[in-house]
Amino acid sequence: MSGQEHEKIKNLLESVPAGFLVDSAWLERHDIGRRSSYYHVKRGWLERIHRGVFRRPAPNASTTNTLEWKTCLLSLQHIMGYDVHVGGTTALGQQGYDHYLRLGSNAPVWVYGDAIPSWLAKLPLNAPIETRSTSLFADPSLGLTKDETDASTTLPWDWKLKMSSPERAVMEVMDELPDHESFHNLDMVFESLTTLRPRTLTALLHSCKKIKVKRLFFVFADRHNHAWRKRLEPEEFNLGSGDRALVKGGRIHPRYRIMVPEEFVNTEASDGA
Repeated sequence: MSGQEHEKIKNLLESVPAGFLVDSAWLERHDIGRRSSYYHVKRGWLERIHRGVFRRPAPNASTTNTLEWKTCLLSLQHIMGYDVHVGGTTALGQQGYDHYLRLGSNAPVWVYGDAIPSWLAKLPLNAPIETRSTSLFADPSLGLTKDETDASTTLPWDWKLKMSSPERAVMEVMDELPDHESFHNLDMVFESLTTLRPRTLTALLHSCKKIKVKRLFFVFADRHNHAWRKRLEPEEFNLGSGDRALVKGGRIHPRYRIMVPEEFVNTEASDGA
């Protein structure tokens, strides 16, 4: 390796913030092959975290091998350029709707994308990762927070996680009912969703490809009857036909014809706003 190449690669690696990650695909795009990456690990410019995944060493870093999940996701989005976003209960929690959500080390981080690297779930992160595709919506980019940062000019502490807006996140959560999310927890969160945007909700409901999610959305919306509910007409959306079973031992909602826990049927709001 010539001195010029050596300096070029050193400068490239120094452009990665300390503690952040890159993978083999990113290195290869910058003409750093496998043999060369091992050389840089030996020199202490990179730390090998997992097969094909490296971290830029951080001064005075903790000796623990556990990685912060936010650092990993920011690296995916801003450095490596993967088209992934944080969604579901994780996105709701990050935007302040976390009072009734499962927090702590057992709470999964929900990551959505159609080309999520297989190594993500294998990293020693401080939270388990649940991955999903973006197939819930016909327009996979709808209802995502705008990512206006530029990784080449922005300091890492100014980077923002690309994530679902509350309007999209709550529908992603509904898609996980009843197996991976709780009706009760979502009910508590929905109570605080007083400022959802009717125009965004309308676009998402039209784009949503699952009848189950759209019906459940209106079950919750009627139950809580926030001011924005008056701006939505269920008849404008394709809610399908026929009854839908969802919860064992539940009851069919009289208006939206989906089986839900009994307390979601016995409510004054069940006839709509």
